[in-house]
Amino acid sequence: MSDRLSKTLGVDGGASSNLSIAELVAAGREQLANCSDSAKLDAQILLSFVLDKPTSYLLAWPEKSVSAEIVERFIELVERRLQGEPIAYIIGEREFWSLPLKVSPATLIPRPDTEILVELVLDHYSAKSSAHSNLRCLDLGTGTGAIALALAIEQPNWQVEAIDFNPDAVLLAQSNAKNLAIANVEIYQSDWFSAVNPAKVFDVIVSNPPYIDQDDPHLSQGDVVFEPNSALVAADNGLADIRHIATQAKSYLIAGGRLYIEHGYQQGHAVRNILLELGYHDVVTAKDYGGNDRISYGTFT
Repeated sequence: MSDRLSKTLGVDGGASSNLSIAELVAAGREQLANCSDSAKLDAQILLSFVLDKPTSYLLAWPEKSVSAEIVERFIELVERRLQGEPIAYIIGEREFWSLPLKVSPATLIPRPDTEILVELVLDHYSAKSSAHSNLRCLDLGTGTGAIALALAIEQPNWQVEAIDFNPDAVLLAQSNAKNLAIANVEIYQSDWFSAVNPAKVFDVIVSNPPYIDQDDPHLSQGDVVFEPNSALVAADNGLADIRHIATQAKSYLIAGGRLYIEHGYQQGHAVRNILLELGYHDVVTAKDYGGNDRISYGTFT
């Protein structure tokens, strides 16, 4: 139990049952202020998780007293957050595209900027066109299944396949698909294209691959410290997996099919060059919500 938070709450030497929801949130926010830009929200999420209630419950009942057991459990979770552990790993869940996804240290935590990739694909392949009503899509390195499941739930007539090299990630993504009752997605283990049926072709291939250079200082900062290195780091200044995917994808795309790749904010120029060198055309880089290069895509004929 965190000595700092225990003293702040006045429960040093034993948790009290007279503390209110508002007092717990305030104390948690105070303790997390130096390690999180969203200290109050973090405290609310952790307390909601311990109480097994939505965050709206905290706002509706701020004066409600909580049990000593709840106080102790909340203090334990705040201590984990103080050590830098991501909220998503602590509570085992992260929302993506309004979908509640299970997460674990076996996978990356889905980021809001990855939703840009989903938006692009849906915008380019509107269901209003009969030609796109039964689109075939492959998601490489699916992790939690975030991209594949978002596309599949938006377009139930599409045939979506999702692969990951990590068997634990595959099981997690399969669990997410089951929990969300998404049936039009097949998730299986594969080292990139190794287990993908060579006779199959796809209208769209998407990927959020490892793209961080092994010497990048950001690997020792923030949430990525806790995330699997194999899902983050790639050789050749972070471009090795991107080049491999772009090279192999040509054999799995229909004529006029598109490849979409998420990448680092400084890699837009390099990724566009890779796609152009490999014969892709109409190559474009889209920016994320912060105005940085994030998704590059091109068409192969």
